[in-house]
Amino acid sequence: QTKRGTRLLTSGWWGAARKINYTGDWIMGLSWCMLCGFDSIVPYYYAIYFAILLVHRSIRDDGMCKAKYGEDWDEYKRLV
Repeated sequence: QTKRGTRLLTSGWWGAARKINYTGDWIMGLSWCMLCGFDSIVPYYYAIYFAILLVHRSIRDDGMCKAKYGEDWDEYKRLV
């Protein structure tokens, strides 16, 4: 329970990692690239781009959540 009256998920899959859905999204994208084989890096540009996008989004989301939840976000990051 946060000071705002909302809840931050700290159990189940969401307690294992902050952005567990990003991991699944990236693995799915990488699997599509792997169907093309390993003869060229070109198919893997998508997985590389997607990884950069998700890291950037995660950093941006972290800043927004810090502004929204304040000290509660620091405690959440300590737990997860």
